[in-house]
Amino acid sequence: MRTTSYYPVLMTGDVAGTAAFYVEHFRFEPLFESDWYVHLRSTEDKRVNLGIVDGDHETIPEEGRGRAGGLLINFEVKDVDAVHDRLVAAGLPILRSLRDEEFGQRHFITRDPNGVLIDVIKPIPPSQAFLAHYAPEVVPV
Repeated sequence: MRTTSYYPVLMTGDVAGTAAFYVEHFRFEPLFESDWYVHLRSTEDKRVNLGIVDGDHETIPEEGRGRAGGLLINFEVKDVDAVHDRLVAAGLPILRSLRDEEFGQRHFITRDPNGVLIDVIKPIPPSQAFLAHYAPEVVPV
């Protein structure tokens, strides 16, 4: 199978509100909008897409209907400190404070209106203890 695109689709009871959250705080723009589905694309990178669907819509098989849960979305960014400061100023909850991790990330965690966790990350060099866990071609520098 040759995959031509990959993106998460969040199931929610508030399609418009969830889409507005990602547009306002994470710089997405709508490419398709209906009352039951919105397709968003990053204004900064056209390869980054996100779908928002009504979790009770008829296109979702009955046994799969519901709301997003147990989900963590990662956004890798160039300036995690600036994103952190902007989202704090906007009043978003910070569930994991901005910090450097030995495994090679400077990050913080917030959440969307549905409770989906959002981990905003800047790769940083890992500690010696974690260096061996990386494939050589992807070690953060």
